[in-house]
Amino acid sequence: MENYQPPFTMTEEITNLIVEIGEYVGSISILNSMHKNPVLRRENRIKTIYSSLAIEHNSLSLEQVTDVIDGKHVWGPPQEIREVQNAYQAYEQLSDLDPYNIKNLLYAHKLMMDGLVKEAGAFRKGNVGVYADDKLVHPGSPAKLVPELMHQLMDWLKKSKYHPLVKSCIFHYEFEFIHPFADGNGRTGRLWQSLILRQWKDIFAWLPVETLVHRNQQAYYEALHQSNLVGHSTQFVTFMLTMIRDALMDLHRAQMHDDNSDVVVNVAINVVTNEDKLLALLRQDGTLTAKEMAASLNITYRQVQRIIAKLKDDNKLIRHGANKNGYWEVIGS
Repeated sequence: MENYQPPFTMTEEITNLIVEIGEYVGSISILNSMHKNPVLRRENRIKTIYSSLAIEHNSLSLEQVTDVIDGKHVWGPPQEIREVQNAYQAYEQLSDLDPYNIKNLLYAHKLMMDGLVKEAGAFRKGNVGVYADDKLVHPGSPAKLVPELMHQLMDWLKKSKYHPLVKSCIFHYEFEFIHPFADGNGRTGRLWQSLILRQWKDIFAWLPVETLVHRNQQAYYEALHQSNLVGHSTQFVTFMLTMIRDALMDLHRAQMHDDNSDVVVNVAINVVTNEDKLLALLRQDGTLTAKEMAASLNITYRQVQRIIAKLKDDNKLIRHGANKNGYWEVIGS
């Protein structure tokens, strides 16, 4: 099983989602409100925890989750209160975790599930299945294979050249497919995707993508199920990228309605150009032809040629090799 490559197909829709997400991240980074507003960061962190646990049938309300995190007394099932406390502790240590380290993954699971399951912080010893009501939706990988499968997946994550957005979604799917723990796989998988994304852009440490997943919970499970049926993660990756795009869109809209940032927003909206979009495409796939770039960006072939010429003059883009077998390198990417 050396050099395992998770089955996945890059599509035009996924490429376009990567470009869209890049645009929103660029605008929001310029606004920079996350770093300036610790209250907003905290609110989004609480929404993330509430939504991720609600997906796992935790019945506490958003207000109750907030009170638990604030150390207030809450009337509710002790196990569900412990789930909130554990999740908060895990997310608070996100910046200290290495997304490529198995021991860190086990530690994160221990934080998430301490006091809730006997095997907190350890791969499962028995076989499990994922059920919808009484119906077996997916049998997890055999327990004896789990350690090796997870090491293979971590090795792929570290070495893969896919864009971090795509890698994080593929990892999320493969993690849930293997189902390495006796319990807590969903919440740990979502935490780990946030960690992978945070390594790319800090904003993902605070972005409540889980809120969109919770809102579209049935579609989340359906995307997992359909990917299982066809044997590759493409549909799940598309779904998760859509959730990430929509979460960023919501944040951007909220900032646009902030009267104190109207001027900054107007500047940010005009920052993302076709040059930015083309560079984002070529960071993902340097072998794209000018015609393929034109189709993805919905501009003409001549426009692409002019943009490429300007980027080369500005020392932002360099061509290696001949037209047929060569590739583009984005400078400073």
